[in-house]
Amino acid sequence: MANVTTQIRRSSGTVGVVVIGKAPRHDIGAVFEAAVPPGGTLVQAGCLDALSEAEILELPPRNGADTLYTRLPSGRDVAISKDAVIAHAPDAFRRLKAQGASALVFACSGAFPAIPGGETAVFPSRLLSGVVEGLLPSGRLGILVPLPEQAPILAAKWRRPGLEVHAEPLKPSAHDAEIEAAAERLAATHPDLVVMDCMSYTPPAKHLTAKIVGVPTLLANATISYVIRAMLA
Repeated sequence: MANVTTQIRRSSGTVGVVVIGKAPRHDIGAVFEAAVPPGGTLVQAGCLDALSEAEILELPPRNGADTLYTRLPSGRDVAISKDAVIAHAPDAFRRLKAQGASALVFACSGAFPAIPGGETAVFPSRLLSGVVEGLLPSGRLGILVPLPEQAPILAAKWRRPGLEVHAEPLKPSAHDAEIEAAAERLAATHPDLVVMDCMSYTPPAKHLTAKIVGVPTLLANATISYVIRAMLA
């Protein structure tokens, strides 16, 4: 079975991004455009492209563990079922490969099981966990997550021996005042490092958070884009 690095070496220059809701996501696409080599292209497919917005709203998460956040083309923020995303993801991978994409990215920082068609895709959670473990073997980690019901689940995802984790909810569409309030709550926990654990957070939100908390802050989408760009260069 080909691994991620083998597939990157064989890349045609077409980067395929799977978004968990509906494509296109122009905000996520803009971040990953920087990873595309000269002469290459970026294509997107959404796991829920086959569903209407109304149909997506009829598939709410069952509980916190089944909860993912996305933004629909209408601009609406919604919580969607992780199980529904996993069920539809193989078709999204298939459509991207049909468009010539050989470098594949699954644009969600949640933890996922093996997904058919995604064997050579980059899954952000796996990369981010390695980066954080290297930067912070022990200490105190602060994470920002989109929804309150995700906070205990994602804190548990990051927690390991020697690492204390504090999670604060912050919608990626939040205004500056909301970002400042969440960052101040996180600052009160005195983290050594902050991870903005959603691919929908923006660079301006990251800069404001880092300014308030005063420690290195990782923006999930920018971190993954940087790795992809380095491998394709």
